[in-house]
Amino acid sequence: MKKVINAGIGGRSFTIDEDAYKRLDSYLVLFKSRLGSPSAGEVMDDLESRIAELFTAEVGSGGARVVDLAMVERVISQLGMPDGSEMPGAGTPEAEEKVPRKLYRDLDDKRIAGVCSGLAAYFDVDVVLVRVIMLVALLAGTSGFWIYLILWIAVPKAETAAQKCELRGMAPTAENLAKFSNYSK
Repeated sequence: MKKVINAGIGGRSFTIDEDAYKRLDSYLVLFKSRLGSPSAGEVMDDLESRIAELFTAEVGSGGARVVDLAMVERVISQLGMPDGSEMPGAGTPEAEEKVPRKLYRDLDDKRIAGVCSGLAAYFDVDVVLVRVIMLVALLAGTSGFWIYLILWIAVPKAETAAQKCELRGMAPTAENLAKFSNYSK
């Protein structure tokens, strides 16, 4: 018979066995110690949200199944560490999952509102090319102005590290989240 614990992860409640809880707790403590950035709290929140998403996908929304050590090990191997190193005691990480890109305004490389840099990151082209095309559209008539204005209003900002990963089509792993933890809002 195993002892189980009710734990809140990423704003969701899970029933997790004691061994799995200890393993997950040691992973989170080690992860936070390796971050060493001023926005570590934001990255840790994004990491917990991602862990909660992965647990929910395996357990289901009903939560009748208990999160066990094998499930925690799969999640840890999928997420990895922020510096790309291997977690002590973990196996080899799984192949990088394909993530569909989502369009956001990229505030890290913005000139006015981040629309052109967001489009460039989304389509994986040079931002200068997108800016030149937008400038030509603006000079050719008023359509460039209206397109930019509509995108400025309709496209959300990429504020969190997870959103910045989605913009670039990167899996929200620990290593990828840490790449964007150094940016400030």
